[in-house]
Amino acid sequence: MGSAKPKGAETVTATCDSAPARSHCPASLTPILVKNSVFRHSAGPCAYDCVKLVVIRTGSAILYSQFGQRPVTIGDAVLLCSNTLSAAEAEGCCKFSAIYIDIDYIIDHVFWKHVGLLSDRFDAQELIGRLYLEPVQLLHLGIQRLAQIAPLLDELASLTKGCRYAEKFNRIQALWFLIADVISPLIKVSPVRLSRSQRERLRPAMPRHRRFVPLRSEAMRAAELLRGDVARHWTVRELAVQVHLSAPQFSRVFAEAYGKTPIAYLTMLRIEELVRLLRETHLPVEAAIEEVGWHSMGYAIRVFRAYVGMTPGVYRRTYNTVV
Repeated sequence: MGSAKPKGAETVTATCDSAPARSHCPASLTPILVKNSVFRHSAGPCAYDCVKLVVIRTGSAILYSQFGQRPVTIGDAVLLCSNTLSAAEAEGCCKFSAIYIDIDYIIDHVFWKHVGLLSDRFDAQELIGRLYLEPVQLLHLGIQRLAQIAPLLDELASLTKGCRYAEKFNRIQALWFLIADVISPLIKVSPVRLSRSQRERLRPAMPRHRRFVPLRSEAMRAAELLRGDVARHWTVRELAVQVHLSAPQFSRVFAEAYGKTPIAYLTMLRIEELVRLLRETHLPVEAAIEEVGWHSMGYAIRVFRAYVGMTPGVYRRTYNTVV
């Protein structure tokens, strides 16, 4: 489905009359935005850097996209992957609900849906790319399914248009899941055989697997040591000596506790600290990278980009809050 950066369905190509207006309230940057609209003429062409689901409530229109042109009418829904150009021409008066969903939000849900088979969010993102090969899908919900989700769409539109996302978070989540439960069986996916990946222990990525078992004191002590000095050039042998285990036994105990090797865990901690320095200080990027213990600029940039999705320099320019 592609990768997305904005929260709130930012238009990335030509302006569309039905595009959601962004308020000046920071809370408008939400992972889900629903907007009810009516159009009588034409809309687009436009694309969004997010996933867009359009549900036709009344009337009909001609949709133009990568599959050519298709008629859509009451009870139809159109699923558009991110960065997919589309346009529409109303046949009379057409009312629709548009749901804009941030791709990172979808990645998180795919990860947790298949948490027993996926290692981390990187695996989830790869799986999405293999499952959803069609950039545009026309879903025939029918009148009965439309009647099921119509009041849910209206409530979601009301809740997501203001600055109350955090306050109404649980209700918004519940409404979206109810809508997805009705629509998702109609979405075409490619057959993909899932098997448990062995990469999770080598990657620094969040979220970390938590197995809901008691942590061994040796693993807790080692994690405390790593958090206490992320810049130190720790080795597995040094950590094993500190907690009085052999190196092989320590590696196994730590990975069972945190789902990561000690070095992958340290990398994750370094990235988290580097994120903090880039956001909250004036330290030059190079100095911040050295501060967390990396002396190879190229390696640090590669790891940071894989974890965060952008280089440290771009992250600093985007998110630094220090005046």
